[in-house]
Amino acid sequence: MIEVWAPRAPRMRLRTMTDAGAPAGDTEMTAAADGWWQADVELADGERYGFVLGDGEEVRPDPRSRRQPDGVHGLSAAFDATAHAWTDDAWTGRQLAGAVIYELHVGTFTPEGTFDALIDRLDHLVDLGVTHVELLPVNDFNGMWNWGYDGVLWYAVHEQYGGPAGYQRLVDAAHARGLAIIQDVVYNHLGPSGNYLPEFGEYLRDGDRNTWGDSVNLGERAVRDYIVDNALMWLRDFHVDGLRLDAVHALRDEQPLHILQEIAERVDALSAQQNRPLTLIAESDMNDPTLILPREAGGYGLTAQWSDDWHHAAHVALTGETAGYYEDFAAADALAKVTRGGFFHDGTFSSFRGRPHGAPIPDTVPAWRLVTFAQDHDQIGNRAAGDRLSQSLSTDRLAVAAVLTLTAPGTPMLFMGEEWGASTPWQFFTSHPEPELGQATAEGRIAEFERMGWDPDQVPDPQDPATFERSHLDWAELDRPTHARLHALYRDLIALRAARPELTEPDMTRNRVTVEVNAADTAGVPDRRVLRIERGGVSVLVNLSDAEARFEVGPDARVLLATTDCTSESGTIVLAAESAVVVDTGTEPLPRS
Repeated sequence: MIEVWAPRAPRMRLRTMTDAGAPAGDTEMTAAADGWWQADVELADGERYGFVLGDGEEVRPDPRSRRQPDGVHGLSAAFDATAHAWTDDAWTGRQLAGAVIYELHVGTFTPEGTFDALIDRLDHLVDLGVTHVELLPVNDFNGMWNWGYDGVLWYAVHEQYGGPAGYQRLVDAAHARGLAIIQDVVYNHLGPSGNYLPEFGEYLRDGDRNTWGDSVNLGERAVRDYIVDNALMWLRDFHVDGLRLDAVHALRDEQPLHILQEIAERVDALSAQQNRPLTLIAESDMNDPTLILPREAGGYGLTAQWSDDWHHAAHVALTGETAGYYEDFAAADALAKVTRGGFFHDGTFSSFRGRPHGAPIPDTVPAWRLVTFAQDHDQIGNRAAGDRLSQSLSTDRLAVAAVLTLTAPGTPMLFMGEEWGASTPWQFFTSHPEPELGQATAEGRIAEFERMGWDPDQVPDPQDPATFERSHLDWAELDRPTHARLHALYRDLIALRAARPELTEPDMTRNRVTVEVNAADTAGVPDRRVLRIERGGVSVLVNLSDAEARFEVGPDARVLLATTDCTSESGTIVLAAESAVVVDTGTEPLPRS
């Protein structure tokens, strides 16, 4: 049975095609209840088809298409999700607690930019010690390459990556190596090219826009089902272990049951049926703990949410950059506050927004429900030049960034290449086939950064294929001494995090952070600070100043890991400039308050 929700269509026909690409004939569809149309037809795997709305002759792809061999404007192809011979029957999944996430973009992670090429690099991630691989969106968009956030067919897997069959091979291969897969999904908007949903029905709120386009119409039951069914598809048909929900603050929902809670409830039920943990992670600009509070406490029951505040505090401490939304995070207690409480703005005034922002996270919320990171696709790619920390910081300071990231409370996340200090940028790239759309995208990007004071010549053209090529990882860097040293540090840090329970302690209130300075004139300079982060019997000592720093650690202290050589005598550690050390203090963990 073929079904489609199309209340705006006065007539619906299902059109199928022969193997040679010629029309095989039309089947009149029957109107059913609530705007649905049906046709009693079974399609063979790979058979091309589309819908003709009304009395015209233009064919549109299926809004729930699983495969688009000829792109978003072409015919859909039937896909048999049960045809893959899965080998992961013994896979029981991975919990997020204690995890380390690795975020990557399929198209730029390898030279080939495919799922199969990614499979060949999975052993690198296993050796690194990460537990979860988070893929930027892979649903279908117009063009050859894109970040993935311009998707218009949420159920179809981008053909250039390897299509849905290639995706199944990737997930199967990841599970064979003990790696969980988290898929980034976008339910808050659709891309600018190939979005035919408004021709079918009221999928969008006409004239009600968010940052990226018309808002999704969450007041319509069929649209809510379109989203919920899509979430379940990734987890059920592709054996994915979790979803990262993009920019949930743009999901304007006025229904009694919020769409996020509805997704969480349905995913929890599927988790129970499949007897494996299924993870939901929200990206949110709201600093609202409601997302991750349990439903019995009035929350939505999502597993975790990203913490931009931790990123901002760490970025300012590492770089000294305080422009724009970084301004507030120059405060001396910024890193201390996010280490102990999760959010910096927890009802405090945000100078960037010009108003109070956020709410405090209850002490009962475990630290691992916050995903923390020093770099991610947004915080790199949405800079004018797409520059990584490696393009402005010394190798020693990059090593300190690694220590801060992997010893912090929360669930740490790395962005592809971060583990070896990749020198390649990760820039904003598009490949819109429509010249006018490509020009508008490029001009809009330049205008945005001109307003921020950037030289327009420093802003790469997102439509230039060279921008996409520059953003590929250079795997040869791993063989170079400086990069290899950093890579070894990341590997050792992840192993240490797994070995020391203090570093995955869920109670954030048990952390203590002090900020010291070597001289009064450095007090107001965030990237010249000296930090002591105490996590039970483990202390993380960080020297971001340009002179030696001395730490009293007690006579029983033992160095577990250091980014550079340090001296230790008589209960004192002397730490060189731009370095960090992790110390077993030989003391009992902090008592519970």
